[in-house]
Amino acid sequence: MTDKYTKPMPWTTADILDATKGDLLLGDIKSTFSGISIDSRSISADELFVAIRGNIYDGFSFAGDVINQGVCGLLINREKASSLPHEKWRKKKVVCIAVKDTTKALGDLALFNRKRADVSVVAITGSNGKTSTKDMTAAVVSRKFSTLSTDGNLNNEIGLPLTLLRLCGRHKWAVLELGMNSPGEIGMLADICLPDIGVITNISRAHLEGLGSIEGIMRAKGELLEKIRPDGTAILNADDRRVVDLANKISRDVLFYGLSNRAAVRAESVIDKECGVSFTLILPSGAISINLGVFGYFMVSNALAAAAVGYLLGLSAQEIKAGLEDFKPAHGRMNILTISRAHIIDDTYNANPDSMKAAIMTFKSLKGKNRGAIIAGDMFELGEYAESMHKEIGSLSAKSDIAKLYITGEFAESVAAGAREEDNSLDIFTGTREEILEDLTGWLMPGDWVLIKGSRAMGMDKIVEGLKD
Repeated sequence: MTDKYTKPMPWTTADILDATKGDLLLGDIKSTFSGISIDSRSISADELFVAIRGNIYDGFSFAGDVINQGVCGLLINREKASSLPHEKWRKKKVVCIAVKDTTKALGDLALFNRKRADVSVVAITGSNGKTSTKDMTAAVVSRKFSTLSTDGNLNNEIGLPLTLLRLCGRHKWAVLELGMNSPGEIGMLADICLPDIGVITNISRAHLEGLGSIEGIMRAKGELLEKIRPDGTAILNADDRRVVDLANKISRDVLFYGLSNRAAVRAESVIDKECGVSFTLILPSGAISINLGVFGYFMVSNALAAAAVGYLLGLSAQEIKAGLEDFKPAHGRMNILTISRAHIIDDTYNANPDSMKAAIMTFKSLKGKNRGAIIAGDMFELGEYAESMHKEIGSLSAKSDIAKLYITGEFAESVAAGAREEDNSLDIFTGTREEILEDLTGWLMPGDWVLIKGSRAMGMDKIVEGLKD
């Protein structure tokens, strides 16, 4: 297969000017580039460097470094134009383009790339499960089509464009994750990726600090549906009443999935097994048994969303089954590890109240009558609801028949208060990650089950790594 089909599409300077509406300050308009990069550490000499201004670093401060590395193309904020070493760069035949905002320009480049690529887009959002749903969907779609998907959770105004800039000639579908923590973000990302299919997994209590209320979250997620192409389809969770309410407000075709009888793609006979969860997948075209190699009732819902996309794209039941059963969860998402014959559930990737609740319910089911412990870290971005929602997690933990509750973070006392109200005799340990690890190491016995979960910035994965060591 030629490079045309296996490498990202090349760029001319004229393409870049057309996409960004920028000004050519230096260089030849006929110059070409093999791709786009924002990372001065890994950029190739034949790529264009986009100097993004981040919260910590300003990419422009590395402009001189990349030129010294042999890079011959830069996209900068217009306000920096007067500080350029014009003559020096002109001698090196550097192409320099100025725009008002390099972050927006990165999105403009991605939109240009999406439009010129012979590709269709599935865009996935939701309060919980969107990364697993994205990965499952990509596993299904790739059974029939060459598929590009979001790496990890590169789902914001930087990550989504970087994903679209990886498109090459062989791709037929892109499966993209759209994240947000404030109004307008989903709509902005959808304007960049132009979705043919939009998926909403659920609407729950996440990012309340930036969105104010569950109604604010509902409106923010609903921005995706307004951006689906007119002849496109919304794939929606029939088991989430807020998602169903959104369906009543759009003119696009809707395909429902879920456990509800109103769902065209649904699951029956769901069974938790030692190796995962199984169910019968009901499609409009028939039924087939599915054995997921992952744990958690909520994973069935994610699998149904992926199956609905596969069905809409014309995949057979066998192709959908093969894709779902091939799925492996990402690091830190309900990964079960056996350490000294104890079972550790590593769900440290992130946390919000509803994902924490789902994890605790799965943990209780998996541990059965064995001794268990929950290690809970703070959940972020809850604003004025933080104290009450951490207290709720404490109460739920105490109801899960555990022997010990470990808590760390700013809201540890709120979690402890909720737990004590439910069970005043529960053994509760509050401390740092290091203190928890030391105590847990002495407490843990063969056959025990431990759930470890908290928001990503809490670094709960360090407890998992400590146990491994």
